[in-house]
Amino acid sequence: IVGIILGIIILALIGYIIYLFASYHRIEDNLPLEVESHAADAELTTEKEYSALTYNIGFGAYTPDFSFFMDGGKNSRCFSKQSGIDAINGAADYAMEEKPDFMIFQEVDRKSTRSYHVNQENLITEKFANYYEDFAVNYDSAYLFYPFNEPIGKSYSGIAFYSKYLITSAVRRSFPISTSFSKILDLDRCYSVSRIPADGGKELVVYSVHMSAYGNSDEIREGQTSMLFNDMKEERQKGNYVICGGDFNHNLKLDENDNAEHEGWAYPFPRSKMPKELSFAMDQLSKDKYDSLAPSN
Repeated sequence: IVGIILGIIILALIGYIIYLFASYHRIEDNLPLEVESHAADAELTTEKEYSALTYNIGFGAYTPDFSFFMDGGKNSRCFSKQSGIDAINGAADYAMEEKPDFMIFQEVDRKSTRSYHVNQENLITEKFANYYEDFAVNYDSAYLFYPFNEPIGKSYSGIAFYSKYLITSAVRRSFPISTSFSKILDLDRCYSVSRIPADGGKELVVYSVHMSAYGNSDEIREGQTSMLFNDMKEERQKGNYVICGGDFNHNLKLDENDNAEHEGWAYPFPRSKMPKELSFAMDQLSKDKYDSLAPSN
């Protein structure tokens, strides 16, 4: 009897592993994104100040007492369906208080076990009703039976970009990611590229980013940052304006020469490798304002 039970467990485990890898796929690179139009056409002009915000809303799970299992915590899902809905609505309201011209949200679930299959994008779009929008999927996974007490399940999530100004086109770029088993937990990293006409025949090109967090390596980090840098540099050399925001999964304040041990998502950002055409907005702050910034990715 024990042998039969063990045999069934082993067969189920083998079947599940086959299912995981058979269902694994990467979304194609340079994938055109659909642009949803909710706004009247407005012209983007020079000599005017605009605001851009970025916000990782953590699929509505990160209430103050939430701790994520992959960071040594114990939770993998929203505490309840309503808790997730309340958190997403609260995050969207909080962002709207700033009346941003451009808004980037990361970890927006469309249909995921962890957020009780609520379409969070729709909740946010109700708040940003007078904006253009595009959405890039960066996490599309099979059902993950981990952690065992509360499996994270099946996920379909991404990056939502909102603009008060006309988005003429948008494309999804696939980041290089790990090819080891950890790819099951860290797929399908990407950034979106949204094009907005500006006066003088130029474009504002907005890069909405969410880099790898878990199971990455020096090679993966360098591959992702190099790809992004080169893409942005090309646009600057064409004379276009460029803004990049999102979750870089690097410690943006840490000294680049810090050689201490770091979590995979908290390595110093490689500022020295940035092309001369690019700079960090936070680095343009006064020292007092810079020092007052909270540690952030």
